[in-house]
Amino acid sequence: MIMFKLKEHNTTVGTELSAGFTTFLTMMYIVPVNGFILSDAGLPMDAVVTATALITILATLFSGLWSNTPIAMSVGMGLNAYFSFGLVLGMNIPWQTALGIVFLSGILFVILSFTNFRVWVMTSIPMNLRRAISAGIGSFIAFIGLKQMGMIVDNKATLVSIGDFSKPEVLLGVLGLILAFSFYAYRIRGSFILAIAITSIVGWISGIGTLPEGILSAPASIAPIAFELDIPSALTLSLLPVVITFLITDMFDTLGTLTGVGTRANLFQENNKDDKSLQRTLEADAIATTAGSLLGVSTTTSFIESASGVEEGGRTGLTAVFTALFFIATLFMLPLFKAIPSNAIYPVLVVVGVLMFTELGKINFEDSDLATSAGAFLMVIFMPLTYSITNGIAAGFLIYTIIKIAKKETADLNIGILVITFISALAFVL
Repeated sequence: MIMFKLKEHNTTVGTELSAGFTTFLTMMYIVPVNGFILSDAGLPMDAVVTATALITILATLFSGLWSNTPIAMSVGMGLNAYFSFGLVLGMNIPWQTALGIVFLSGILFVILSFTNFRVWVMTSIPMNLRRAISAGIGSFIAFIGLKQMGMIVDNKATLVSIGDFSKPEVLLGVLGLILAFSFYAYRIRGSFILAIAITSIVGWISGIGTLPEGILSAPASIAPIAFELDIPSALTLSLLPVVITFLITDMFDTLGTLTGVGTRANLFQENNKDDKSLQRTLEADAIATTAGSLLGVSTTTSFIESASGVEEGGRTGLTAVFTALFFIATLFMLPLFKAIPSNAIYPVLVVVGVLMFTELGKINFEDSDLATSAGAFLMVIFMPLTYSITNGIAAGFLIYTIIKIAKKETADLNIGILVITFISALAFVL
């Protein structure tokens, strides 16, 4: 335990164990949820569940040992939905090519994480636009969750309309949504997985879905998806904006998570030149994304749920190690995960979307200039309406740059914004 420097961080093995279990409970939902989301893209759910559990174990373990921080990692919410509904179903990109895109973004992140690129990004892109990206992704995945539950349906005249709330499946989704919001509001440990469990039981009792044939089984093989990524097909100019989207979204998500968790745990102190924990956590995140694409899952990122472990007293990488060990149990829970009704899963997307959308409230639109307001608005509105995070980011940066040029406020346009604007233009031209 010497390597974790428990005494220096004023913690104990018992505290780290409790913190690791708390983090595990709060983010355990990602294994079945990611299985459902990526299976919608055509990947076999059995293999995805195993791969999700594996990358969570490996990435979190590596993060704990390499960076000595209580940061757990797994397949990121938001980009997994974009992977399935935006790329594979929306753009008709084969899931193998989509995995190639994730791999390329991961490689870029690995290269850049060993440089001062993160500082350049932080200083180049206005905070308000970064917050708008998070809010836009929130609106996107919430929209997907509502649609998958049948609360929103297609309509030829108005594009979308309210669903049929007399259907038992829709009512089950409503129950799941109420439970997820309520448990989270009361800060109950494992609020999402608890909401999924109760909603599933109600579904099984009412005949929605089938009872699990068992609870435990041997892990399913990941052979159908492992190393099936198609990198050559992803190396096309038309997909460059998508690769960049995965890169910057993963980076913003990670930096935002680490900032929030780090503040509470007194980690990642910028004024401490000897503190390499932030750099190493970014490196672990980037390597995990690359490894995840090889195993057959979308972008891996640092989880904000790590904050729950920090609140429990976790301060070192031992918390992450314990979290990884607890996730081993999910490798053997496939029969239970497969039996979960889909409308017990998708309410989680809506709640996570709402939590991400709250970033919009941190933008002071009264004080913001027109360029920022218009850019933020288009990011938030374009993502759900076009089923594309790429289109949202592209539209936001384009209108921001155009207005700045029109108002002759070119001093606000640094090289970072101009590069992203150019790549954004490619998203609409190619």
